Order: sequence, then structure tokens, then C-alpha cells
Amino acid sequence: MPHKIGFVVVSSSGHEDGFSARELMIHAPTVSGWRSPRFCQFPQEIVLQMVERCRIRKLQLLAHQYMISSKIEFYISESLPEYFAPYQAERFRRLGYVSLCDNEKTGCKARELKSVYVDAVGQFLKLIFHQNHVNKYNIYNQVALVAINIIGDPADFSDESNTASQEKLIDHYLGHNSEDPALEGTYARKSDYISPLDDLAFDMYQDPEVAQIIRKLDERKREAVQKERYDYAKKLKQAIADLQKVGERLGRYEVEKRCAVEKEDYDLAKEKKQQMEQYRSEVYEQLELHSLLDAELMRRPFDLPLQPLARSGSPCHQKPMPSLPQLEERGTENQFAEPFLQEKPSSYSLTISPQHSAVDPLLPTTDPHPKINAESLPYDERPLPAIRKHCGEAVVEPEMSNADISDSRRGGMLGEPEPLTEKALREASSAVDVLGETLVAGAYSKTWSYREDALLALYKKLMEMPVGTPKEDLKNTLRASVFLIRRAIKDIVTSVFQASLKLLKMIITLYIPKHKLSKLETAHCVERTIPVLLTRTGDSSARLRVAAANFIQEMALFKEVKSLQIIPSYLVQPLKANSSVHLAMSQMGLLARLLKDLGTGSSGFTIDNVMKFSVSALEHRVYEVRETAVRIILDMYRQHQASILEYLPPDDSNTRKNILYKTIFEGFAKIDGRPTDAEMRARRKAATEEAEKQKKEEIKALQGQLAALKDIQAEVQEKESDAVKPKNQDIQGGKAAPAEALGIPDEHYLDNLCIFCGERSESFTEEGLDLHYWKHCLMLTRCDHCKQVVEISSLTEHLLTECDKKDGFGKCYRCSEAVFKEELPRHIKNKDCNPAKPEKLANRCPLCHENFSPGEEAWKAHLMGPAGCTMNLRKTHILQKAPALQPGKSSAVAASGPSGSKAGSKIPTPKGGLSKSSSRTHAKR
Repeated sequence: MPHKIGFVVVSSSGHEDGFSARELMIHAPTVSGWRSPRFCQFPQEIVLQMVERCRIRKLQLLAHQYMISSKIEFYISESLPEYFAPYQAERFRRLGYVSLCDNEKTGCKARELKSVYVDAVGQFLKLIFHQNHVNKYNIYNQVALVAINIIGDPADFSDESNTASQEKLIDHYLGHNSEDPALEGTYARKSDYISPLDDLAFDMYQDPEVAQIIRKLDERKREAVQKERYDYAKKLKQAIADLQKVGERLGRYEVEKRCAVEKEDYDLAKEKKQQMEQYRSEVYEQLELHSLLDAELMRRPFDLPLQPLARSGSPCHQKPMPSLPQLEERGTENQFAEPFLQEKPSSYSLTISPQHSAVDPLLPTTDPHPKINAESLPYDERPLPAIRKHCGEAVVEPEMSNADISDSRRGGMLGEPEPLTEKALREASSAVDVLGETLVAGAYSKTWSYREDALLALYKKLMEMPVGTPKEDLKNTLRASVFLIRRAIKDIVTSVFQASLKLLKMIITLYIPKHKLSKLETAHCVERTIPVLLTRTGDSSARLRVAAANFIQEMALFKEVKSLQIIPSYLVQPLKANSSVHLAMSQMGLLARLLKDLGTGSSGFTIDNVMKFSVSALEHRVYEVRETAVRIILDMYRQHQASILEYLPPDDSNTRKNILYKTIFEGFAKIDGRPTDAEMRARRKAATEEAEKQKKEEIKALQGQLAALKDIQAEVQEKESDAVKPKNQDIQGGKAAPAEALGIPDEHYLDNLCIFCGERSESFTEEGLDLHYWKHCLMLTRCDHCKQVVEISSLTEHLLTECDKKDGFGKCYRCSEAVFKEELPRHIKNKDCNPAKPEKLANRCPLCHENFSPGEEAWKAHLMGPAGCTMNLRKTHILQKAPALQPGKSSAVAASGPSGSKAGSKIPTPKGGLSKSSSRTHAKR
């Protein structure tokens, strides 16, 4: 497993007085690192020798804030020649180079931590520094390196590899999965896992004594896990987490003490020393470290090696070096902090391998003068801040100021923060009058821990306020607190941000109800903080985005906030075209979740504002936003159905060309239980194929019947001398043989015949047929709206597409019938109609609203048969008059049945008449 590799500096091309390359051999908050000579020749070189031949996996470089090399090259070698100068270039193999940022965006107030992943074997590493970036602070054209960290494996580890392979083989047969997500983020079963304790950032922020204890505790935790002592391991894990915060705070105390010594304020230095000792003893008692660690580890480890690095005494190290509080917070930190922290570990795992927990005996011990930077952020987010001033430095650096390096003299929250500036005093004057300058100064401090402590102190103050306090004082305190909360919500430090949310929740749920303040105060809290919280949902940090979104959802469900209906009104504000992707996605996600929690009844969400927002979001450039908008629209349709349709374009072929609207309308169909377009196409295709097959079979059967009839007619003509007149046969039974077989010319066969119902009558002249169509034909009906005679089978289509009143009708998606548009929403909502089946599977009668078997003959049986349609008002009168039809004629009529004549389905009124030629045309079709 890769771990930190110790090294010594073999040589360098030169250095400024007090900034030797040997400073790179120690990692601590107070190290000054290496600087090149002033106005030096480029390139500059440094050669490092590692304690053993190893395979380098990762290099970490901490650059200076303004003495920045434009490029650093890396070379590796197995050995050096017997003489050091000049170096033989052929002995070194070039690995590559990295470019460093010029740091202009941060105003030279942040250091860049560069992580370089390599895979090279050797014992000597050479760094070549090229020309510096030019800026107004680097007046001597120098380059510098604050720290370098080497992580790798011993080169000779074949036995370990064999052992690891054997373990993997055993695990395979035992069914263990090395990719088990439960092991993710731990040292277990990961040959390339790098412990956070080996990271450069760990030693740059921790008190040396506490760092040593953390490493020891981590070893014991690992051993406890191997022995399955999980309760003990859990206890150690909690102790490690607490000690990490303790180490940073003790380091800050050390900085304050050294600043006091530099100013010869020995009373304050003594006070800080006593404060450190008291705090350290209290923490050890609270964590019960006496039962977890050996006694000697409880003392300051001046004789204990802190890390596998070493250096000799440095003259510069004897002087204190104040840190830079203003690096913690600056106006552009959201934009620039993360790019300079090139490596961001995903978790706070504290696993450490036993290989590097002990110090190599070849290296001297570390000079124990810890100095911890006060601007520590959570491990996975913090940028490495720049040191404000190094000893022996003649140049005044841009971030140095008297207020920044001033020590605290006023006492209070673990050492007072720097005083408020004039601008801050003007801005927070009202809060200062109510809460006091000390607390507000902590909230405005450039040190994140002071800001967090100020919020926690305010939390305690509000909780302790007595019930009898005057209302005016309570309101003033609340408004001043909201002012500080609003500022803290914008903080990039996770712990400060979380403290602000905790304080805001307490005010809304405890402070206001306890003192019986009005809803106006709750509304003030929400209206002042919700815009800032929504902005944080678009933060580049996933952790802050999730925390902000979850709190907004939680706050919207508070009973004190829910009734105000404020948060929903913010969530349905249209998305801005220039808003960030994360912000748009978070707003859509919040809207979707709160709609499920609150609904649209007296919650601030209405059908109108939600649908307008969702439809506009369908045009957003981000796919995830559009997808969430579709889900919201479908959820709204499940609840409100017909009311949603008026906010969407009509469901037609042009609209469905847009894939989003196609998805929406198909979703509507699934919700209603209707088949989607794809399902309907598949059904239509199957029905069409079945109908074609059935039609071919019918044609084949009719052709056979016709051939048989011709044969019978031929036999009759041979036996009988005189043919029987067809007229007498028509009078007797009305069931004569086909006209072709009986000698009737084909062009006169359709005379006196209704092509719709198949009835034949002597009275069916042109005028008689018109009267029959107008009043008696069972297959026809009059449209009540335009008074035209149409086929019953096409009545629905007529009302929707041909009728003079077609604009007043709409089609029900469930029963497929024409319904007045005014009644359509209620009709759909009630679900009283009988669902229609696909057209190829069943016919649908618009009179009795029943489904019956498909086909053209089925229409005649349904509309004319005694057991058919009960709503056909013409049937009773016509059935008494209708003569029995002959089989041959019935077949002929069936061939020209009602559906087959849809091209002429609209029948004119008696005034217009219908000629015989028109009837023949209908029949032939």
C-alpha cells in the first residue's frame, strides 16, 4: 500500500538566506520552504534522495502564493555519480512536467496544491524550476516551494505481491468480493489506497502532538477491527474525529502565543500557554485518552518523531511566523478556492498502514515547534492558505496587515477575533447595537472557527433568553440574528454553513413559539434567508448543494412556515436563462419533492403556477431539468387530469414531433389506461392483417357460391323450355337467384334497392329513395345540429370533422365519441362512459354507446336486428315493413354495406334528391 516516503535534500542550485532547501524535509504549519536566490539564473534545481529505492506513486507540491515557477520538471534516477557537480544528465530519466497557475485570480492570496500521479522506480528525484510568473509582489523574480510530499511503495515487494495474490485467490473461492461497496473508502483490500494521514494537508494543519496521537489511535483501531473488537474500534474512531478538531484549535493557540512573543507581550504569551495546557487536559479527560493511550503519549512529544521526515536546525525556524487569516474568506473564494486545491479526498478516512507509522531510524528527529494555521477548512474542501510573512523576508506581502497579525487581548470565545473594519461596522451597526461588537466581530472574522463560534454563542444566547423579555427587544434580537445568519449562509466553510442552518431552525421552531412572536417575524426569517439558500443550491460543492436543498425542504414543512406559503412562491419563479446548471436542477428537484409533500391545496402551489413553470422548463437547455419537468407534469395530471390539458398544445401529429410532448401525451394515455401510439399502431397492424385475411377468405367463398349458382342455372335452362320470369319470383318470395343467373342485366340490378340497408321496393324511385333515406332507413340518421342525413356508423366522425357545429365538439379519449367541449372535462373526470375498444377489434355505436363485433355485416345486425341497438328510433317502424331478403341479394348488399360506402356516407335531404347513378356508384365502391 502506498505511503509517505522520507527523503533528504542532496543538493540545490542555490537558495535565499534563511530559506534553504532543507526546509522541505519537514512538514508543519510553520515551515517556510525553499526559495531561490534573488535575481537567479534559470532553471533552478533541487535533488532529493529517498530513504530507500521505491516506486513513486504520487507527488504533492505546495507552491508559494506569488513566487511561482511557470513550470516544474521531474527526473528520476537509480543512483548518482560519485561527484555531485556537474550532474550527469544521462543518469536521470525525465518523467514529465507540471505547469503552475499564475495565481492572478486570487490576488496572490492562495497557494496551489498540485498533485502529480506517476509510476516510476528510483531513489533520487530531481526537480527543475523554470522562469517565474511575473507579478507586482515578486520584485526579485524568485521561485519558491513551500513543501513537497512523496508517496510510494518500496521497490522490492515481490513477496508482498505474492501474498496479496494468494489472499485474493482465497477470497475468490470463499465468495468474498473485493469490490464490496461496504469496503469502499477504507484501507481494506485496496493495494493502491493512500491514507489521508499521509496527505500533505494533514501535517500542514495539525498540532504535532495531536497528529502523533491520531496516528497511534488509528493503528489501534485497525488492530481492533482485525480482532473484531468493534465497540472499541467505534470508540477509537470517535476519538480520532474529535482529536482532529482539537489539533487544529491547539495549533491556533500556538500561533497566538508566538505572535505575543514576537511582540514581547510575555503576559499574553503566558496566558496563551496556560490556556493551551488547560484545554489540552480537558480534552484528554473528555475523550478518556488515558485509557486509550500510553502515559508517555499524553505529554508533548518533543522526543517523539512526528513523521518520517527530518531536517537540521534552521535559523529561520527560530522566529515566529504569523499566519494569514484573510486567506480564509475573500470575495472571490467561491470561484478560485477549489481550482487551487487540486486533490480533494472523498472522505475523512483515517486508515494508515503500519509500514510508515514508525520513523526510519536513519533520519533525525523533527524540530518540535508547531504552528498551526488558523484557517483550516473541512478536510475535503479546504484550500491551503498562504503564510503571511516569513522570517528574514524583506518584502511586505500583499495579504499582510496589522489587524491580521494582531493577537487577541480582550478575552472571550477562545481568543478574540480581529476588530471590525469601518466598512463592517457601518454594515452591521444595527446588529452591533443589539448583540454586541464582540459577537458580531466573531461572525465577521476571517478565521472560520471564530465565525462558527459566534453562531454557536448566538444560539446559546437566544436559547437562554427569558420568557418575560420585552417584545421589542426580542424582535430586535431576532432581526439582528437573521442578519448574521444570512451572511453565514453564504460562507464556503461547511461547518459555518451548518451552524447557520442550525441557528435558523432554532429561531423558527423554538425561539418564535417560545416568546409568542407573530407570524410577521417568521415571515421575516423566511423571506430574508430563502433567496440565499436557493442560491446555495447551485453551489459547486455537492455537499453544500444537498445540505441547502434538504434544509429548504425541511423548512417548508415546518408548521410555522407551511401556513405562510412563502417557499412555494419562490420555487415556481421562472428559471433564468443564465442560471447555473446546478441551481436549475436543484430548483426543479425541490419543486418535485415539495409537490408530493404539500400538494396544490392551500400550500402556495396552484395548478396555474406549477404548470406554467413546468411548461417553460421544457425549453431549458439542460436535459435533467426538462426530464424533471415532464415528471412534474405527469404527477399533476394524475391529480387533476383534464385541467392540465389547457396548459399544453393540442395532441396532434405536429405536437408529437417534439419528443417531450410525445412522452407527456403517452404518459397521459398510460395514466388513463388507454393504449399509447405504439400500442395502437401494433393493434391496428394486427387488426388490418386479420381483416385482409378474412376479406380474402370471404371473396374466395363468394366466388365459389357464384360458380355453384351458375351451374344450377345452366341445369334449369336445359330442363325447362320456358324460363320463369324473375318478376314473379320477386313478388312471391323476394329471394330470387342472382340477376346474372336469371338473365337480369347487371346495370339494372341496383334499381329500387337501398344500398345501405339492402331493402328493395317498387316505390324506391329517385324521390322514393330520398324519402326512404330521410325518414326510414335503419342504417341512417339525421344530424340534430346540421340536419344532414349521415350513416350511423360515421356519426362521430361527422360531428368532429364535417358538421357545421364541429367546433363545439371534442373527442373523449376513453370512449372515442364526440362530446360537447363544455361537458368534456366533467365527462372525462366522472369516468362514466364505457371505454371503446380499438377500431379493428370492435365497432362502436354512437347511439347506444356499446361495443360489438367488428366488420361491416355487424353494423347491419346491430342496427337492424331485433336484438341489436335499442336506441335506433327508426327500427320499430321499419321492421314491420321490411320484406325478407333473398340470400343472393343479401350478399350483394353486404358487398356494398354501410362502412364500405363511407365515401358517400353523407346523404342529402329530400330537396336535393339522390339519383340512380349515384346509387350505383356507392354500390360499386
